[in-house]
Amino acid sequence: MPSDAKILIVDDHEDTLYALESALAPLGYRLSRATSGDEALKQVLRGQVGLLLLDVRMPGVSGLDVVRYMRRLEQTQHIPVILLTGFGPDHELTSAAFALGVADLVMKPIDPWALRTKVRYLFETHRRHLALEHEVRELRALVKDHGDNGKDSAPHGALSHPDARVPVQRANGAHTGELEQDRT
Repeated sequence: MPSDAKILIVDDHEDTLYALESALAPLGYRLSRATSGDEALKQVLRGQVGLLLLDVRMPGVSGLDVVRYMRRLEQTQHIPVILLTGFGPDHELTSAAFALGVADLVMKPIDPWALRTKVRYLFETHRRHLALEHEVRELRALVKDHGDNGKDSAPHGALSHPDARVPVQRANGAHTGELEQDRT
């Protein structure tokens, strides 16, 4: 996730958007807003979204519809989503949301402290996950390049194991440079 990744807040009510922005401002992350599911999808597809706070019930494209679409695309399927609802507990909604891989379902009115805690955790976890994926891609490229150069003495082009440089122990368990233990 780029360092300029943002948190996208989606709700069809301006007062809710303002309240959510005010609650999240102390975290210092970039915030962006959308007032419809269509607008949210456009922003998500442009990239740079690291977390989505999404109202469930909006005119037109609902929050669940946005999540369904996101989960079908490789570029957006792992973006964490917190769904927001003002209609109280609903077991069907809860089941559908978690079946789609939503990170959390939060009831309005929202506790700002709890929301900041969840957002910080999910945003940073997603950021670390993407950094690890990037590192894995770089390492795979290095391994591939190393194997393609033909310089490797390991069988089948594999890299030698890092422990291969550790000195072999002698039968009595001591090797050169090891301190002798007192045997009294």
